[in-house]
Amino acid sequence: MIIDGYTHILPEKYQTELEKKATFQDPKSNTARYARTIPTLVNLEARFRVMDSFDEYMQVISVAAPPVYNIAPPETAVELCRIANDQIAETVFRYPDRFAAGIACLPMTDMEAALQEADRAVKELRLRAVEINTDITGKPLDSPEFYPLFEKMVELDRPIFLHPMREMSTPDYETEEYSKYRLWTQLGWPYVTSLAMARLVYSGIMERLPRLKIITHHCGGITPFLAGRIDWSYDFNEMRMGHRDVYLKEKPIDYFRRFYFDTAVNGHTPSLQCGLSFAGIDQMLFATDLPFDNQNGHRLIRDTIQSIEEMGLSDADKSKLYRNNLIKLLRLPLCSL
Repeated sequence: MIIDGYTHILPEKYQTELEKKATFQDPKSNTARYARTIPTLVNLEARFRVMDSFDEYMQVISVAAPPVYNIAPPETAVELCRIANDQIAETVFRYPDRFAAGIACLPMTDMEAALQEADRAVKELRLRAVEINTDITGKPLDSPEFYPLFEKMVELDRPIFLHPMREMSTPDYETEEYSKYRLWTQLGWPYVTSLAMARLVYSGIMERLPRLKIITHHCGGITPFLAGRIDWSYDFNEMRMGHRDVYLKEKPIDYFRRFYFDTAVNGHTPSLQCGLSFAGIDQMLFATDLPFDNQNGHRLIRDTIQSIEEMGLSDADKSKLYRNNLIKLLRLPLCSL
């Protein structure tokens, strides 16, 4: 069995209400309206046809970008998140042989409502995790207002899925007005993933909450590749300044290794090997980022499986990567470990 731990969907009712109530005015300030171009986001039958190409393959589903709180006022975001989570839960319930679990979205611009929705999603809807983005309308995740959510997820003993978000409206250079050549996703998304991880580490959040579980998309962004630089900089800064600018009980790199890393690197084996070398097999899980390819998701599943098969893993390690690590993280009653 393979469980695809990070796939995206736009539930039909949610998408309908989103089109009515959200704001899609500036084409440079919002992620593309994928529902109009990728049928497997909305049409379940189209999605099932892709899934049927692979034996014993299931998915964990989450609502696709853009985050609703980026394009709707707080009170509307609360309403739309409830609609989305209800539909995610219903879809998982109706198709238990297709979907292993659902991930809740939260109205992060209203923290009290976000905490209530996290409780409802886990305790009533039986969703297995929540998703947040690498910033909340431009605010970093170590802003004090978001700390209660991290505490709540420790209390619920559920992981947070961390999804990158950077828009075309963020220019690559100060002298320009917007990002070109889709670099805002190609390079920007891995960068903001690692940036958010770093803020959670250096702010001390990962230290204060040792049971906090965060799953990073795209294998931790650029973090595994820059592990040596991250580790070196901590000691170098002390040498240069004569004192530490960050005081943590352990070396920062050890907290970076506490994150979980998915395999959504578009089928590139050397990237996975880099992630494995940094994180270790117990901190990695299978994910494809479906359906964002030119084959409605088929290519991402095929290439991700192939890239893992080329890693030279033992059968036991492949079992961890394909399903068992995720089963433990989400506490899924799917199979014996």
